[in-house]
Amino acid sequence: MNNLQSLLKNEEKAVFALRSLYGKYGYLPYKMSKFEEYDLYVRNKDFLVSDSVITFNDTNGRLLALKPDVTLSIVKNYVDEPGVTQKLFYNENVYRVSARTHTYKEIMQTGLECIGDIDLYDISEVVNLSLESLSEIGGEFVLDLSHLGVLSALLDETSGDEAFKKKIMHCISEKNRHELSLVCEENAIDSRVAAMLVAFVSVYGTPAAVIEKLRKMCINEKMKTAVDELESICALLKNSRYGNKINLDFSIVNDMNYYNGIVFKGFINGIPESVLSGGQYDKLMKKMGKKARAIGFAVYLDSLEQTEAKKQTDVDTLVLYSEKSDLNQLSQFITDKISTGESVSAQRKIPQKLRYKTLIDFDREENAK
Repeated sequence: MNNLQSLLKNEEKAVFALRSLYGKYGYLPYKMSKFEEYDLYVRNKDFLVSDSVITFNDTNGRLLALKPDVTLSIVKNYVDEPGVTQKLFYNENVYRVSARTHTYKEIMQTGLECIGDIDLYDISEVVNLSLESLSEIGGEFVLDLSHLGVLSALLDETSGDEAFKKKIMHCISEKNRHELSLVCEENAIDSRVAAMLVAFVSVYGTPAAVIEKLRKMCINEKMKTAVDELESICALLKNSRYGNKINLDFSIVNDMNYYNGIVFKGFINGIPESVLSGGQYDKLMKKMGKKARAIGFAVYLDSLEQTEAKKQTDVDTLVLYSEKSDLNQLSQFITDKISTGESVSAQRKIPQKLRYKTLIDFDREENAK
């Protein structure tokens, strides 16, 4: 099995590991078509990571799209069952513009959705599974967690319109205190509320330390309720295996027309952007005519290609042989090398792009004996 694992790309290993992980928690596999009606994405374009969608005409004239997202398809096909919670996971290819290459890519996306009559346990379980997912991918990681109810309660005190709130959210997501102050000043926001919004940008750290600060900032009952819920969820996660990997960071914001409550992003050392993103999307459920609540996350496996590219070598040893080489001896030589744990490539000529640690001329090696 170890030999098999060493041959798999990072993203392939992650798929197998995550599938096993989610199955252990009772999440069932979900399969879907590669296409959806384009209208589904037009109606919910702000929910998408990228609003560029590949479209084509079906034989009956309907405009279809290669799916750029999985969650919308799951929600579309979900049937409300009062008191019941559906737990699903998926491994699906999605088709969208890559943030790194700015070209269309087929991207393997893995994730899970918990939909239905969800409670605090369900929310904490999903967040815990996001931590476990980051661990399975490997390397040093951190999960940044936020609660949109806290920010929403602060924004309620501004009486600003949607355009103003979007500007504020953008400033907070960029941690731009200066621009945030200017926006508040231009919109004549009460100085006390403006000061709290500016201070909000710097709220970051361990759950215990941040929640203590938030308690002092509670400006209304809505904010207090959101902080209470956040504290309860953090308490459930405190004793989990990776509870110490959580930081509260209120620059983690998602579109409030779709998301509410807990939102989060996962980061792995060495990769500049988040490799995991998720949160509660009760508002999306309501927008699509569903009564249930929902929370989920996606792991962006294309980000793992960066760790693959950073490998300094493709193989440990490159062995060069010729037409004159004794193939029985060569075969035994390669077998002995591999048995020590090395990866070996036997070639008659050095491949142009192959990276290796050690080069061995097999004929010279044998002649020297």
